[in-house]
Amino acid sequence: MNVLISGSTGLIGSALGVRLEGEGHRVGRLVRPGGDAPAGEGDVAWDPAAGRIDAAGLEGWDAVVHLAGESIARRWTAERKARIRDSRIVGTTLLCEALAGRERWPGALVCASGVGYYGDRGEEVLTEDAPPGEGFLAEVCAGWEAATKPAADAGIRVVNARLAMVLSAEGGALRKMLRPFRMGLGGRIGSGRQYWSWVSLADAVSAICHALGTAALRGPVNLASPGPVTNRQFTRDLARVLGRPAVLPLPGFAARLLLGEMADGLLLASARVRPRKLLESGFEFRHAELAPTLRELLA
Repeated sequence: MNVLISGSTGLIGSALGVRLEGEGHRVGRLVRPGGDAPAGEGDVAWDPAAGRIDAAGLEGWDAVVHLAGESIARRWTAERKARIRDSRIVGTTLLCEALAGRERWPGALVCASGVGYYGDRGEEVLTEDAPPGEGFLAEVCAGWEAATKPAADAGIRVVNARLAMVLSAEGGALRKMLRPFRMGLGGRIGSGRQYWSWVSLADAVSAICHALGTAALRGPVNLASPGPVTNRQFTRDLARVLGRPAVLPLPGFAARLLLGEMADGLLLASARVRPRKLLESGFEFRHAELAPTLRELLA
């Protein structure tokens, strides 16, 4: 299978590329001018900010995985919020309109989204048919998914992969937590009752591969472990695995002082997500429970 990946140098994209190549697939990348890696043979140039893409280079791909987007793990200034929104919605619109205009469409497009789609929902169990929530991330995710409509209208099977927090010792949110927790400075955030949905990097990559090869999957698909936990449980498990106490809570008001709006959107919001479509399609999670997952990742 020939698979084109955007965001190929990110945490998920790089692991996905290695996995696909290891299985004998041909992997190409959507690359931007001045990006993290120079273009290689078979790569496709694009510049979402300038509205340019090598449309001819999109011919002949069996599948596309679209992961590119500005990091949300920094304080949300007005400028950064615009970059977060545009990097997802503008870039996805450009790609999907270009794919729809090809003579030969890819069989599948897996486009990243996020569980931020659901907003802050307390203890409600959220499957793919739950309506969108409120707030900046919910608006961005809804617009991100809507931007794939040109591809779906053209007949391409589109999967909107609503990713939970991806756990890896090599990067992402978990790596940022390790230093304070190893120093004994960790603890719950806010009330600690908010649900944090998560997925291991290995399962995120496997789920994307599963979506590429499963014709029955289309539309929104939750890429989250079936074992979401509260923030209190998450921080407790992480501290135990590291052999450190977790006795220094970060009050909600302090999180907001430190991080502004991002604290409400990422740390204090509650999303108890269930991966109904993945489970019903026969996908088996390697990491379904948090504590043993953390022990394996941090061994």
